[in-house]
Amino acid sequence: MNQNSKGLAVLGVTVVLATGGTIAGRSDCADDHVGYVAGQLAVADLMAAVPGLTGLPMEGDQVAQIDSKDMSLPVWQTLVRRLVHHLARPEVGSVVITHGTDTLEETAYLLHVLLQPNKPVVLTCAMRPVTALMADGPQNLSDAVAMARHPGASGVLVVCAGEVHTGLDVNKVHSYRLDAFDAGDAGALGAMEAGQLRLFRAFPVSAAPSLAGAQRLEKFLSTVALPRVVLLTSHADADGDMVRALLALPAERPLRGIVVAGTGNGSVNQTLEAALVEAQAGGVRVVRTTRCARGTVLPRPGHPLPEISGLSPVKARLALALELLAG
Repeated sequence: MNQNSKGLAVLGVTVVLATGGTIAGRSDCADDHVGYVAGQLAVADLMAAVPGLTGLPMEGDQVAQIDSKDMSLPVWQTLVRRLVHHLARPEVGSVVITHGTDTLEETAYLLHVLLQPNKPVVLTCAMRPVTALMADGPQNLSDAVAMARHPGASGVLVVCAGEVHTGLDVNKVHSYRLDAFDAGDAGALGAMEAGQLRLFRAFPVSAAPSLAGAQRLEKFLSTVALPRVVLLTSHADADGDMVRALLALPAERPLRGIVVAGTGNGSVNQTLEAALVEAQAGGVRVVRTTRCARGTVLPRPGHPLPEISGLSPVKARLALALELLAG
């Protein structure tokens, strides 16, 4: 480990894996922050737009060029393969992933569950395209690289608008503001201040490598489709028609699981609950979470539907799909 011109510890090569998103988006008008086209700039252009990266040992790898609302299993599989490849290289000390904000929390959670990396894997993004008058992408990328190269950093992390979150806790909570992410009751892991990390709590601890983890990863990379798990929401005047329609899906890819985002402490409208209990009796895995932005689902003795605590609805859907895939 040596020192660069800024006095920061140099911990090997940092690889930037680019997947598209707003951070690589363009618009015809500088004041258009919503009508842009995502995924237009190549990874080399993203890196060249941040002068502070000059002189650092950096590599770019273009994984995809998509709007993250269109994230799919094949793109995830490609990203995971490239990530596994780079993390295994002894000269690589960290990886930064540029990603769209819409599904970033799902990708971050997926990478956390599948890889539990000892090296830092830092996702970053932007809420404004590169053509905006005050684009936020270059600063976010600069902060993400500084975070990735911080001595002792580890695990899947997310950097946006100066805040650092873990892949397990992060959620997108705002549709437009630059500080679009939050970590709920857990709070931010730290903050990036003038290129330096102020750490609020410890980095996530990676699980020891295991046969079960390796098998789960192999199954994920080899599958042609994740088990069908559907996310439903409980609300006033709900009914069970959607559940019964899902149960009638063709046998080629049957319904395997349902995550219901309940009200409050995971409570479910009684009409919807009755249909979910029917689905559960028929062999479909059903779990409850909450549609509330904060808090978790506390167990209620005697409830017919089990809870999945501590995960947002979209992360709970992924967790159940991965569990079913593992068999």
